[in-house]
Amino acid sequence: FSCREQPIFSTRAHVFQIDPATKRNWIPASKHALTVSYFYDATRNVYRIISVGGTKAIINSTITPNMTFTKTSQKFGQWADSRANTVYGLGFASEQHLSQFAEKFQEVKEAARLAREKSQDKTELTNPALNITSHQVLPSPIISSNGPGEDKLFRSQSADVEITTEKERLKKMLSEGSVSEVQWEAEFFSLQDNNNKLVAALHEANANVDQWKKQLAAYQEETETLRQRVAELESQGSHDSSSENNKEELSQTLEELELLIKAKDEEIQMLKSQKCGRWEAEGEREETLQKLQELETRNAELERRLHLAEQTLAETLAEREKIQNEVTKVAEIMDVKIFELSELRQGLAKLVES
Repeated sequence: FSCREQPIFSTRAHVFQIDPATKRNWIPASKHALTVSYFYDATRNVYRIISVGGTKAIINSTITPNMTFTKTSQKFGQWADSRANTVYGLGFASEQHLSQFAEKFQEVKEAARLAREKSQDKTELTNPALNITSHQVLPSPIISSNGPGEDKLFRSQSADVEITTEKERLKKMLSEGSVSEVQWEAEFFSLQDNNNKLVAALHEANANVDQWKKQLAAYQEETETLRQRVAELESQGSHDSSSENNKEELSQTLEELELLIKAKDEEIQMLKSQKCGRWEAEGEREETLQKLQELETRNAELERRLHLAEQTLAETLAEREKIQNEVTKVAEIMDVKIFELSELRQGLAKLVES
């Protein structure tokens, strides 16, 4: 179509043409719905229905006053084009789209009729000799078969009879066509569009499943790492139990040392109270003093060992508390990961079921 034509209405529909061999079956013009538009040529004062698929004109039908658009179902309509020697069919997505297209067809058909009458009036006024001659030669009305702006071809009543016969043949052909086949064709292409959308959604879901599987593998790997860490901490805890036994032994030793120190202190006090009365000889006094010094030295050593044991016990308790805190933290992390893993498995199960 040329740039002098302007679109006045557009819609989308599945385009069909009647099978030229059988004159009964519909042949789809494309696999998908196409844009179907009404165009007006202001230069030639004609209206056309045009639909283009790729670089090919699927529909190029000039609308004439004798054309009729017929609704054969709630979503399908058709019209015959004697110039193209075919019948066009349109399958719409809804009944509303079909009604809008039919109303526009009726408006354009009326506009084409007015344009033809206006063009005929201009022809009679500008060429009165031809008008007189035609009345003298042909008693029947003279009908223009082509649209305005084109070269006029005048036919007699016999030509009108041929047109009427062709119309009757086309109407019979349309009446013999299977409406159910048309509906099936339209539903088939609508289902094809839905199937394409479902395939795209399925591809997207598969991509999401792959991503979830990768995330699940990462969670499983992280969970395994945490389990190994817990095993290490448990083994370390078993070592801690042995150290706890050592700690108990150490505590028992400390108690024994404390009792021993207490007994030695009592012995020292008793020796101090008795040394004035019992020490008569210098040798015994020196021996007693030396023994007292040894006891005091041993007492100091015992106190040092007691202090070291208490310090070791405090460090052991602190280390054990630290390990327990770390085990608790790892257990909490494992609980969270196990919950997330459970949620992910439930999501995958729902997706597989859908």
